[in-house]
Amino acid sequence: MPFKDRTDAGCQLARALAAYRDQRPVILALPRGGVTVAAEIASVLAAPLDLVLVRKIGVPQQPELAMGAVVDGGAPLIVRNEDVIALANVSETEFKAVCDSELAEIERRRTLYLGNRERVDVAGRTAIIIDDGIATGATIRAALRATRLRKPAKLVLAVPVAPPDIIDQLRSEADDIVCLEEHALFGAIGYYYADFRQVLDQTVIDTLKRFPPQLRPKSKQPVA
Repeated sequence: MPFKDRTDAGCQLARALAAYRDQRPVILALPRGGVTVAAEIASVLAAPLDLVLVRKIGVPQQPELAMGAVVDGGAPLIVRNEDVIALANVSETEFKAVCDSELAEIERRRTLYLGNRERVDVAGRTAIIIDDGIATGATIRAALRATRLRKPAKLVLAVPVAPPDIIDQLRSEADDIVCLEEHALFGAIGYYYADFRQVLDQTVIDTLKRFPPQLRPKSKQPVA
């Protein structure tokens, strides 16, 4: 297995991202799995940690198949996969129903994870988006597009593992992509981790408490 667990993946990614330490980066994690990875990177880069609240919009009869994704915001950003919508014969009513359900889950997570926590402003800074891996790219594409609207000076995507064709498709969405492991014959993301247990809501909450939005965390030196 390339990674022992998400913490190990975060440590390895932090080494690969070391050049960004002096560029005032902001680390943006996709919960829940991306938060554990991102925490290691934020520590090493002495950067603030925040979330990108994004949810896959799954086909009603096959929810693991993404027909789009939605990102939290003043006006939620919806990214549609028209090919999947047409192939699965999903009506606009069905699409909206699933989208509304995922928006409700985003609201639940925003209230639970962030409460009244002040969000980190990424305008004019280097925004680094982190997840624990990419399978289809639907949610990460939506996260990149939503973050681009917040006008970062540079937008970086960093993940431990992904299929090379998906990475190629995402190059137009990010200014830089760091991916440690690219596998053409891609299995589930968990296949590349020895320990891929589910990240709990409480873990996300506890991790964010380690990174107060107005304070720069004490830097953790990268492991050689």
